[in-house]
Amino acid sequence: MRFIALILAAIAVHASAAECGPDQLNTARTITLKREGAQYGAQQHTALPLAKGEVVLTFDDGPSVDNTPLVLKALADQCAKATFFLIGEHIVQQPDLARRLMSEGHSAGIHSNTHPHLASLTTEQQLDDLKLSRAAYKAAFGVETPAYRFPYLEETPTLLEALKRDNITVASIDMGINDWIPEDTTAILAQRLTESLDKAGRGIILMHDANGPTAQALPTLLKVLKDKGYKVVHLEWEAAR
Repeated sequence: MRFIALILAAIAVHASAAECGPDQLNTARTITLKREGAQYGAQQHTALPLAKGEVVLTFDDGPSVDNTPLVLKALADQCAKATFFLIGEHIVQQPDLARRLMSEGHSAGIHSNTHPHLASLTTEQQLDDLKLSRAAYKAAFGVETPAYRFPYLEETPTLLEALKRDNITVASIDMGINDWIPEDTTAILAQRLTESLDKAGRGIILMHDANGPTAQALPTLLKVLKDKGYKVVHLEWEAAR
């Protein structure tokens, strides 16, 4: 049954893609990164090779049964591809939803197992959290994760060393919209996105698919990108060997 569901999802994605046109935001191009211990995101590391006006859509903290489907629909409606950084425990709880986002053409990495403040953990605890999140990813997708985003963007020497050793890319950000306040409205999030775009001009955008206001606002946020002339670049990684 799961195999049939994946086939039906792929057919639906193909049908949606056939309807993509100039009225949608669309995905302008794809960057395929090597599976290596690289570090990207100008807030902490090297910027991706993006032209002015190019952005990468990324979402943290999912999969969320309440909100991720809304995010996937908004992306599909605009023919836009994104990268999701998933929490290990959430993958275990919602493996079919995790696989759905991949079947719809998006890419995925991990975002720790429980979203802790890693610096408050011992070295052993940090490595155990990484091990558990990697195991959850491999159980869902059958391959090793290609990328990792630190919870709260709080990097630690212990995990930076482990990720580099195991050829897992560290994905930081270039801009965000601070979308974790329950009282946020669509108008507020759209204004924050506009301000971030005007300041940075390009780069990796951090959003949260587990956040209800973000999921509700995403159609408007994608319209902001289109109206301002931004192009979506999708991140993928080489196939695991």
